[in-house]
Amino acid sequence: MFAAPGLILIGLFLLFPALWTVYLGMTDYRLTGLAAANPQFVGLDNFSQALADPKFWNSLWLTLVFVLVSGIIGQTVLGFALAWMLRNVRGWVKTTVETLVLAAWVIPASVASFLWLALLDRRSGTLNALLGTEGAAWLIQHPMECIIIFNVWVGTAFSMQLFSSAISAVPPSQLESARMVGANTWQQLRDVILPNIKGHLLTNTLLITLWTFNTFTPYLLTAGGPNGATDILSVYIYRTAIPGGQLGLGAAISLIMLLINLVIALMYMRVSRGRSGKSGRKTGSKSAKEARA
Repeated sequence: MFAAPGLILIGLFLLFPALWTVYLGMTDYRLTGLAAANPQFVGLDNFSQALADPKFWNSLWLTLVFVLVSGIIGQTVLGFALAWMLRNVRGWVKTTVETLVLAAWVIPASVASFLWLALLDRRSGTLNALLGTEGAAWLIQHPMECIIIFNVWVGTAFSMQLFSSAISAVPPSQLESARMVGANTWQQLRDVILPNIKGHLLTNTLLITLWTFNTFTPYLLTAGGPNGATDILSVYIYRTAIPGGQLGLGAAISLIMLLINLVIALMYMRVSRGRSGKSGRKTGSKSAKEARA
């Protein structure tokens, strides 16, 4: 009885939409026409059509590039760099940097997109005014680079906060011991910091990968254009299902996207379990040696 309200909410907002999407993915459901009034069951035809479509594979490739560069590399590296640089900084400097980074993360995506459109506008954009490149159409000439930098700017705050917490939890005695034996900053980072925050690195990588893989925000900047140059999977699904009217095909592609997400999560779990198993074996070996001694 106590669990019933929670189960009802889960069923209503998670389970039912998921099952409905599976059903739609196996029909020729459309938003208009006869298929909207009387959809027909087509089985796996939508999945076959999606996998045979070069536009789907191009969209998947763009998504993988977007995730790798803006998420795994961009947000993770920049977030760690900021956390590392701010570890010994105090006062207004640290507060200012953290406020600026967090502001990009907490403001609504629509507001952030409007700011970037104003920044990159070819006629009266702030960037052209600063660089003296009047008339440069950044969103047309370099669309993929623009959404990658935009996504890094928006999402770096999470990585910075996570790594700041992880670095502050590293035992000071280990860092002091490393300094006493003459370790420089890079050696401290390599031999003390990174081994202690491996779990946080894995967690950050998983979350950033999934969030970036599923984000729809770039649509607000480029709408998938020009000519599909930024048509990542989430945008491709929307353009197929809503403007294109092929709701059944869009649902099938979204299920393929869900399967890719599950594969990513399973890979993370396998790496995490392997790491835990190695740690357990090392601890057990050390205990056995101590017992023999």
